[in-house]
Amino acid sequence: MASRAVVPRDHQQPRGEAVAGNGKQKKIVAAERRNRQALGDIGNLVTIGVDGKPQPQISRPITRGFCAQLLAKAKEAENNKKAVRANVDGALLVTNGAAAGKGPEAEKAAQKKVAVKTKPETVIELSSDTEEVKKEKPINTKKTGEGSSRKKVQTMTSILTSRSKAACGLTDKKPKEQIVDIDAADANNELAVVEYVEDIYKFYKLIESESHIHDYMDSQPEMNEKMRSILVDWLIEVHHKFELMPETLYLTINIIDRFLSVKTVPRRELQLVGISAMLIASKYEEIWAPEVNDFVCISDRAYSDQQIRNMEKAILGRLEWTLTVPTPYVFLVRFIKASIPDQEMEHMVYFYAELGLANYATMMYCSSMLAASSVYAARCALNKSPVWDETLKAYTGFSEAQLLDCAKLLASFHSMAAENKLIKAVYRKYSQPHRSGVAFRPPAKVLLATAAS
Repeated sequence: MASRAVVPRDHQQPRGEAVAGNGKQKKIVAAERRNRQALGDIGNLVTIGVDGKPQPQISRPITRGFCAQLLAKAKEAENNKKAVRANVDGALLVTNGAAAGKGPEAEKAAQKKVAVKTKPETVIELSSDTEEVKKEKPINTKKTGEGSSRKKVQTMTSILTSRSKAACGLTDKKPKEQIVDIDAADANNELAVVEYVEDIYKFYKLIESESHIHDYMDSQPEMNEKMRSILVDWLIEVHHKFELMPETLYLTINIIDRFLSVKTVPRRELQLVGISAMLIASKYEEIWAPEVNDFVCISDRAYSDQQIRNMEKAILGRLEWTLTVPTPYVFLVRFIKASIPDQEMEHMVYFYAELGLANYATMMYCSSMLAASSVYAARCALNKSPVWDETLKAYTGFSEAQLLDCAKLLASFHSMAAENKLIKAVYRKYSQPHRSGVAFRPPAKVLLATAAS
C-alpha cells in the first residue's frame, strides 16, 4: 500500500477566496485545519523538523494481514467513499483522495510515495527419505492466536543425509517384494481347482493338528526307533518295486504311526502292520492296487493272506476308518509349486522328505512343517537365492526362523545317508540318474555349521 502524499501546512491553499476578509470565517477555516490534522492518517503525516523542514518519511512494507486491517479501517472511517484498488501480485493499495492541492508538487510527491512490494518468503521442505523437493509455499501471516501452518524445520544433519542417499541412489525403505501367483498358469485347468485351492489348504492346516502323531515309542515295549527306521526303509523299497503313487507311501507311514500310537504291537508283527498299512493305502490311492498275494510274496511268505486281512481289519477299526488326513505329501505338492522349482530341486525336496519319514526324530514336527523344511533344506543344498522369499512365506505360512531347527535335522540325515545302514533304500533310490542323483550332492554347509554350533 502506498503512503499518501500530504502537502505541508504552509503550502495548503484555502478552499475559497471569501474567507480572507471576515474574521469569523477565519476562525472557521482554522478549526477545519485542526480537524484535518486530527483525522489525518498516521502513515501520511509529515514530521516537521527543528529547522522547519519536513523530515523524510519511512515507508513500511505492507503485508497481506496489515493491508486487510487498513482496508477495514478505511471502509469503516470513510464509509465507502474512497476507492480501493487491490493489486493481485502484492496487494498494492493506492488511495488518491487525500491530497487537497492539485499542484505539480503535490502530484510529484504522490508518485514518490509508493510502497515497495515484498516478495513472499518460501520454505523448501526436504523429506528425510527421498530427495523430492516439495512445491514452494508462501508463508501467510496469520493473526495472533491462530497458530502457524509452517512445519518443523529439518535439522541440517538429516537434510545432508537425505541428499547424500538420494545422490547415491539409496533409500531407507526397501521395495516390498512381490508375491507370485502360483495358480495363474492353472486358471483354465479344471483339475487344479484354482477357485478352491486356498480354502482347501487352509482346512488342511486346521485339521493337521488333529491327526498329528505324538511320541509313542515309550508305549511300545518290544520296539525302538531303529526297528521303525528299518521297517520304513523296507516299505520305501517295496513302494518303489510296485511303482505306486507317492501319495501311497506317505499315507502308509501315517497309518503305521497312528496305529502304533494307540495299539501295542509285538516285534514279530511289526512287518505285518507295515504291509497291511500299505495294502490299505493302495486301495485308497491307487487305481490298480496290489493284491494280498503280492504282499504275501514280497514278505517272503512270513505271513498268510488271512493274517494280512485280519490285521487290515484291526487297523481300520482302531483308526475308525479315518484315512483322509493331511500327510506331508499333501503340503509338499503345494510348497514345491511355490518354490518354482526345476527337476533337480523337486527331486531334492522329495529326498529330504523321505529322509524325514524314515527317521523317528522328525515325529515331533507337524506335516506342513516337515514339508516346508524339506523345501528350505533343499534350497540351501542347491544354493538357491534367495533361500526363502515372500512367496514361499505366504504359501507355507512359515518364516525362515521357524523352519531352521527341522531343516538342520534333515541336513544332518543327508550328511550321514551314505554310511547309515538304516536308510539304504532311500539313498539308492535318489542316487539314480533319472532322479538327478541328488543323494550324491553335498548337504547344505550352512545348516550343518549352525547345527554343530
